[in-house]
Amino acid sequence: MTTFVDRVELHVAAGNGGHGCASVHREKFKPLGGPDGGNGGRGGDVILTVDQSVTTLLDYHHSPHRKATNGKPGEGGNRSGKDGQDLVLPVPDGTVVLDKAGNVLADLVGHGTSFVAAQGGRGGLGNAALASARRKAPGFALLGEPGDLQDVVLELKTVADVALVGYPSAGKSSLISVLSAAKPKIADYPFTTLVPNLGVVTAGSTVYTIADVPGLIPGASQGKGLGLEFLRHVERCSVLVHVLDTATLESDRDPVSDLDIIEEELRQYGGLGNRPRIVVLNKIDVPDGKDLAEMVRPDLEARGYRVFEASAVAHMGLRELSFALAELVAQSRAAKPKEEATRIVIRPKAVDDAGFTVTREEDGLYRVRGEKPERWVRQTDFNNDEAVGYLADRLNRLGVEEKLVKAGARSGDGVAIGPEDNAVVFDWEPSLTSGAEMLGRRGEDHRFEAPRPAAQRRRDRQAERDDVERAYDDFQPFQAE
Repeated sequence: MTTFVDRVELHVAAGNGGHGCASVHREKFKPLGGPDGGNGGRGGDVILTVDQSVTTLLDYHHSPHRKATNGKPGEGGNRSGKDGQDLVLPVPDGTVVLDKAGNVLADLVGHGTSFVAAQGGRGGLGNAALASARRKAPGFALLGEPGDLQDVVLELKTVADVALVGYPSAGKSSLISVLSAAKPKIADYPFTTLVPNLGVVTAGSTVYTIADVPGLIPGASQGKGLGLEFLRHVERCSVLVHVLDTATLESDRDPVSDLDIIEEELRQYGGLGNRPRIVVLNKIDVPDGKDLAEMVRPDLEARGYRVFEASAVAHMGLRELSFALAELVAQSRAAKPKEEATRIVIRPKAVDDAGFTVTREEDGLYRVRGEKPERWVRQTDFNNDEAVGYLADRLNRLGVEEKLVKAGARSGDGVAIGPEDNAVVFDWEPSLTSGAEMLGRRGEDHRFEAPRPAAQRRRDRQAERDDVERAYDDFQPFQAE
């Protein structure tokens, strides 16, 4: 059964925005009190947040589909819909968020660090918010926007100060078990360590974390064995410790050749050349191991390595090793630049940025792309002519028609607004300069016109009474035989 997962593909869906409401206020003696439709609620976001209590991505391995709640629709009486609830997904410290192409979207390090993986849709405006001096009683409302749908890849890179590297069964798990309070599984066969183990070590005034991760074999940088699953967890470590087995039973291996092979794999993986190294000749409690350590130590020191002889079983040389690692960790921390306060970067748009583009495709179709026109299309109820006319007015004010003319569009040409897989396509007519020719004075209601003169109101009331009297005179009641 899988107990540790450090890479998953997550499918997240943000909540949809609630639709706006088209309503007219009505009450006794005031049947036409004006528009009072409320706005729809915002859809919930999907947020990834670092939680120190989480150490694996196992939950998302079993349940990779996650969705936030939708916003509620608006209601009459100027009542706005309730916002959808954000879905907060806890992830381990050191999680990297990538898209399916492998591009890094976020690097989540530090408790509480968060990233919005999917943005909730905006709520649609109700007709009360759409009313204006020209449009006194809108008979439509805007639809809520759909939430984002995203497929992201989560990769966990262990956050530790020191990484123990070496062949399988070199004694890395045994070292971390005696240097810290970690209790990894230990046995005498290859690939005992299948998941990273973390331990906390205190050496004097310095407290640092040490990671024991799966062993390396030749070809690991190309994915052989546990390969990349191991090397990914080395990237964040400040110090690398080569744990070399001086008591190996394999005749074709020795500490120096093991070191050369591991260094070659680290070089091919890349990005680890500037990390300080320490060499630990492990298992010197074995007589042959002690002799071999004394033989190879001069050669390793001649290469510039700082060499320690140790035995995890006999607890030999551990104190010196622990304080040497603490010294390197302290130097690495001091060399890192201090974290600056959070800065807000403002990137103003260019003065000639229209906010949309018009391109002519090979089949003669003109495609309009831009945040505003695409959002407006998503918010439009195409079953309502008044809403369609309102969209036409908005596009015209944005300058879409002017750009279509400049691009060479003529009457009857096809125009698409949005991406290829989700676009609204229509035959363009230049007469939509304001939409008024198609729909008249949309949104205006004769019931909300200026008050009539008193004499005209008396004549209208008298005409209504005459109509009622004539209807009464024409009525013939049913006569029973």
